[in-house]
Amino acid sequence: MSTFKHPVGPQPSSVYWRRRLIVLIGLVAVIVVIVLIVVRPGSSSGEPAKAPVSTNSSSPAPAAATSIPTSSASASGQECKPADVKVEAVTDAAQYAAGQLPQLSVALTNTGSVACVIDAGTSQQVFTITSGSEVYWKSTDCQASKVDAQVLLQPGKTISSQAPITWDRTRSDPATCQAQRQQVPAAGASYHLQVSVAGITSATTKQFILQ
Repeated sequence: MSTFKHPVGPQPSSVYWRRRLIVLIGLVAVIVVIVLIVVRPGSSSGEPAKAPVSTNSSSPAPAAATSIPTSSASASGQECKPADVKVEAVTDAAQYAAGQLPQLSVALTNTGSVACVIDAGTSQQVFTITSGSEVYWKSTDCQASKVDAQVLLQPGKTISSQAPITWDRTRSDPATCQAQRQQVPAAGASYHLQVSVAGITSATTKQFILQ
């Protein structure tokens, strides 16, 4: 009669040891499979993931003054004299159909004989829209951010805004930046755009009509 430590039989004991080893490996494999089924590695035991929450707001976005390209990364030179800088208010059209939004820009021209530097950053730009004696909109009322930008103006050259301001045809007021604002009169109403940069104001206004 065989024992576990000293198997006996017609065949060599090594054969019986191999058979027992195979049976033992099989039992271990079965146990591992059962454990994997129960545990299910990689599954989450917490709450299911939540979908991202939308943060869209219906409030009108604050206006931002247009950016003007700099001639170099660090413009240097003498400061521009106000008398040598021409500031011009620019719109993309003279008349706008109902629902069409005006695009407002600014152009700077060095009318002097030498190159000069001017701070033409958004901190120095003011766009104002009037009709008659009434001010309807001002870019600084709800301006989100302000930056300085030293710009090198070459003599006789003109540079313009890279990104115009889109006017939503509403009245501006610092108290209504995050609220629904009132639409301005249209149906043929005439408006004027005036722009100032670094305290230099456009000599003339740009007239346009809203339908």
